[in-house]
Parts: sequence; structure tokens; C-alpha cells
Amino acid sequence: MNGIFDVTEKPLFDNSIVDLQFHTHQSNTSTFNYNDEMRIAVEGDRLTLPSLSHIYIEGRVVKEDGTPSKTVKFINNGLAHLFSEIRYEINGIPIDTTTKVGITSFIKGLLSFTPSQMNRLQNAGWYAPDQTKPLPRNEDGSFNACIPLSTLLGFAEDYKKAILNIRQELVLIRSNTDNNCLFNTDDGIKADKSNKIFIDKLYWRIPHVVGNLKKELAVAKYTEKNVDTPVKFRSWELHTLTGLPQTKNHSWNIKSVRKSQSPSYVILAFQRNREDKLDKYNHNFDHCNINNIRVYLNSIKYPYDNLNLDFTKYQISTLYEMYADFQHSYYDIEPEPYLSLEKFKEDCPIMVIDTSKQPENIAYQTQSINVRVEFDTNSNIAENTIVYCLLLYEREFAYNALTKYVKQL
Repeated sequence: MNGIFDVTEKPLFDNSIVDLQFHTHQSNTSTFNYNDEMRIAVEGDRLTLPSLSHIYIEGRVVKEDGTPSKTVKFINNGLAHLFSEIRYEINGIPIDTTTKVGITSFIKGLLSFTPSQMNRLQNAGWYAPDQTKPLPRNEDGSFNACIPLSTLLGFAEDYKKAILNIRQELVLIRSNTDNNCLFNTDDGIKADKSNKIFIDKLYWRIPHVVGNLKKELAVAKYTEKNVDTPVKFRSWELHTLTGLPQTKNHSWNIKSVRKSQSPSYVILAFQRNREDKLDKYNHNFDHCNINNIRVYLNSIKYPYDNLNLDFTKYQISTLYEMYADFQHSYYDIEPEPYLSLEKFKEDCPIMVIDTSKQPENIAYQTQSINVRVEFDTNSNIAENTIVYCLLLYEREFAYNALTKYVKQL
């Protein structure tokens, strides 16, 4: 409040940017069929801001005979399921990758998004948890959307600075099916797998930035110094477990990593018989009567206490609190969860384990960390159950705007 008396303080206006315009960059191919790889390049002669960029898509949902499909709709975040992989590269070196893009970005979105963001995110194919209105389509089945890159890649979410004068590429690999994007809306008609999504246009729209004279000179001098520019962010890595034995106790050795890539968060989600099913929402998860979850980083257990869950008796308050606290611990903001307690229980019971606090000697003897998950259920795991495990961990690269050299730190 003391600042209200400083009436002589001059107002500050930021005029360091004199031009910021979105430029459209096209794919190297004009066909976007199943399993195709599409590369969209941005040449390295300008300053860009990938964190504010988005993917623009135009397409059509039609039946096998080419007529508009009337019996299917996009699921929540359905457009992301069009791609099995998205990769961001600097000068040909992969910087960040997301696999199973639909599932990965949906789990991350459930954690990160707030209800107040839903109006804007409808333009990317999302909708609020208390709504079922999908991405709008025209009578001929056509649609268009803008998907912020920050909803698909950890790099774009975390790294807010400009990329200086170096070639960038966005690589997308088309999924081998459209069934995970759609849901059959007519209960009286058997789910028709002949529906197909055609992508007619696919662009990467990225801001090109021009600074004022002072900033442009500063960037030029910095580039001439021949120094490395660090790029630090948190990556999203999805692991999948199928073919579970129909028992109550399960153990899953996920991977071994260097200490520098030890996960800060381990998120689990279960789906039962939903993948590639048009008659079931692929944007919902199942609780599978989970009773307890334990994550081990070597011998360190998270969480410390047993959860003692029972979904049939609404005994899930601890689990929901772990979910709701994610925004505070990950972004250091006041949490505003995307899911209410009821929607969390009925539609998307995801399990968030915060492993960000780790002892310094966690990898003292082996110099590596083994990530293992154990979970127990109150009844045998059902057939055709898939377990998804999303690891969030820090990564760091450096690039040289003069020599164009890129390296992982």
C-alpha cells in the first residue's frame, strides 16, 4: 500500500517489441494419411516465440462413401488423437517429444487447466467437464481448430523466451486410426468404424518477433559472443502397460534414469476396454477399484502413507486432494482444479504422486534411479485394462545462435 503515495513515479510502457505477427508455415507434404510424417520448418534467420505458437487444422469427418457423418462427434481433446507423436527439433536435434499425443495431453490438461480457460480451449477441441458440446462442424462435416503448442509439448509450455536465429522444425506423425478421436452419438446404431477424418490443411502458426533498435543491437551483440543459450523445461513422457494379470496386486518397473532426469511427478490413469472403441468415451478413465498406489524411486517410497481408497464408498478425498494440489506445487499458483470431486470420481480418477522432493543421496551408489510403481485393487483387475503412467521431469539443452550447435546438458 505504500506505493499509493508515490505520485511522482513515472508510468512504465514496454516498447521493446515493435512487431509481433503470426506467420504461417506449411508442411513439407500435402497429404496427411495414416502413419504419415509431416515436417514443418521455420528457417533460422529470425526471432520466433514458439511458446505462443499453435497448430492450425482444417478437415472433414465423413463416412466411407464421402458423405458427412452424422452419428459421431469429437471427444474432449479429440483432435490431439489425430497424432501418435509430435516432436520439436532445433537444427535437426530433437528437443522435446510427446507420444500418444491424445492421451498424454489430456492427462496433462486435466491437471493444468482451469475452468476459466475453457472458453479459449474450445477452439482447440476441449470443453468443460460439465458440458458435452464437441468441436463444432458444418453440414458438410468440415471443421477447423487452433491447438496451442503449449498444450502438446512441455517445451512450449515452460520456455517463454524467443528462439534466436536457428532452424526449427515441428514433426507430427499421423495416428493409424481415427476411432480414438470420435464417439458414436446414436445409441440405436452400432458404432460404425468406417468414419474417417480427412486433414485438408495443417499449418504451424508461430509469432515472428522484431525488437526495437536497442533490443535488436543487444541480440546481435549476444549472438556474436558465440555463447550457448540454455533451454530448460519439463518434459512429459508417457508409458503404457497392457496385458495385466487378473489379480489384486501389481508391480511395474517403468524405467531406470539418470538422477538429472528423475521424475518430479508420476501420474497414473487406468482405462478398461476403451481404446479404439467408438461406443465408449476415450477421454474417460476408470478407477478399477484401486485401493493403494506406491511409487518407488530406488528405495524411497511416495506417498509416505497408504491411501486406503474405496471408490464404492466415496473414500477418495486424499486422492482428490493430491490431484487438486498439483497446480500449486507445479506452477506455484492458487489451485483451480479442472475437475470437481464428482467428475473426478465418475469420469477421470487420475492418481497424482508428487516425487519432486528427493534426498540428495537418492542415487549415491548406483548413479541411476529405478522408477517402479506398485498398486493394489479391491477386486481383480478386469480384462483389457490399460495403465498409463505419465512422468514429468526436467530437461535442459543449449544452442549456439552463431555456430548453430545444439547439445543436451
